[in-house]
Amino acid sequence: METLIQQLINGLSLGSVYALIAVGYSLVYSVLLFSNFAHGGFLVIGGYICYFALRAGGMNIWLASLAALVGSGLSAIIVERLAYRPIRERTPVTLYMLIASMGMSIVIENIFVVTVGGRFRALPPVIPTNPVNFFGLATTSAFDILSLVTAVVFLVGLQIFLVKTKWGLAIRAASYNLKTAGLMGVNVNRLIAIVFFVAGLLAGVGGIFLSVRYTLYPQLGMITTKAFVAAVIGGLGSLPGAVVGSLILGLAEMLTAGFISSQFRDLVVFGILIVTLIVRPTGLFGKSVGEKV
Repeated sequence: METLIQQLINGLSLGSVYALIAVGYSLVYSVLLFSNFAHGGFLVIGGYICYFALRAGGMNIWLASLAALVGSGLSAIIVERLAYRPIRERTPVTLYMLIASMGMSIVIENIFVVTVGGRFRALPPVIPTNPVNFFGLATTSAFDILSLVTAVVFLVGLQIFLVKTKWGLAIRAASYNLKTAGLMGVNVNRLIAIVFFVAGLLAGVGGIFLSVRYTLYPQLGMITTKAFVAAVIGGLGSLPGAVVGSLILGLAEMLTAGFISSQFRDLVVFGILIVTLIVRPTGLFGKSVGEKV
């Protein structure tokens, strides 16, 4: 029972970090109708900004994290402005933006390989990882609890932003029909920039926690493949679906590692994806739509 509780906590912690990344995928998809595979690059950017800010000295984890979140958000805006906007202004075919996002993912990864090198780096020990007794039921890591709480705070903040603010209302309107939102007076380019900033910021949060969990290296963004799988399972374009899909994957990974073998983690994850696509192709919370890539 103690092992089960421990693995459940670990699974919720990992799933919550996946949720931050998966929500970014779904947010962009709900507005622009394409999957932004450069999303993992924003995660890496956030991780490296936090790392170098801490190594340079003079910054605590709060200031370094703030710099990482702003940096990853701004990098997402820059990528949208340089790579995606020229395409969507010339053609409505979202496949071209999908291809461009794959190219941008490779570009970002190789920029870090060339400039900082490909070796693994560990963030300074500023985030607690000491064992914590969980109400006398199990022993878990302070890092897992902290990542879970942080993810919940950011996801709740996102929900408040979408429900209570003018731009949140505009984003929800654009998720139904972007062209109609533009005709109703919404500044489409500014709205898309905000969407990318929020998605990049959430990826930056995930980048910090994944850098602590797995160490930091230019290819760390590849782990967003699982977050994308979670978004697909939940239903691309559905933010609640992205969260639920991420928690399912996180729990599945940790329970598999704890009770079967860590070598079967990926097998279980992609097995869940295949079963979901067979039984419910649109995902748990998805809806049938027209052309989306």
